[in-house]
Amino acid sequence: MKVVILAGGLGTRLTEETETRPKPMVEIGGRPILWHIMKIYASHGFREFVVALGYKGDVIKRYFLDYAKLQCQNLTVNLGSGDVMRRGGQPEDWTVHLVETGHATNTGGRLKRLAPILGRETFMATYGDGVADVDVRSLVKFHKEHGKLATATAVRPPARFGGLVFEGDRIAQFTEKPQVGEGWINGGFFVLEPQVLDYIEGDETSWEREPMERIASEGQLMAFRHGEFWQCMDTLRDLRLLEGLWASGKAPWKVWES
Repeated sequence: MKVVILAGGLGTRLTEETETRPKPMVEIGGRPILWHIMKIYASHGFREFVVALGYKGDVIKRYFLDYAKLQCQNLTVNLGSGDVMRRGGQPEDWTVHLVETGHATNTGGRLKRLAPILGRETFMATYGDGVADVDVRSLVKFHKEHGKLATATAVRPPARFGGLVFEGDRIAQFTEKPQVGEGWINGGFFVLEPQVLDYIEGDETSWEREPMERIASEGQLMAFRHGEFWQCMDTLRDLRLLEGLWASGKAPWKVWES
């Protein structure tokens, strides 16, 4: 099953990091968040990716063109022939399709443009700026069992404010605000039947608006509830949070072996 990653947006709320690269290439622990997302899927056995490119897509292309060479421990280069021999290291066993879907194309339009490579098979899709400890195999199983056209992973939004614990009038400690009282939101990590592409009109279509609303109104959109960790990288604050989690060695989305 192919995994689509929407990686063409402008990342306007993270301009400190996205002036020279697309948001999916902003790094956490020295690796692009795009790599982290792909590792999540690969750890569950899904290793064929379709990356929908747009804004500064050439940066993503260069990353994957150089990936295998940069991951190996030693290189031997024949300067006369240009041949390169790689030794050591274990590059990922992934197939990555890098597809230009337009600089200004909206999320639905990007999916629609991928129709030729997706064919008429069930596929997965997610955004190029969010990580989670989603059990992808359980997600796919849930989708197959309900038999509808689309499944979206419902998540609880991260708390934006910490809490205070008092002892009388004294602040005893700071705590993270619990997420229990928050509502559910669309967290990406979709499983979709190919017919959903017929609901998308063109490049200007936002996947989250008319297509999803129409699919839902027809009773064809189901929610896979994921109450554990999920975090998007929408702002500089989000990036710092993810970096801190990774540096601590306890990043919840790291579901793969080192």
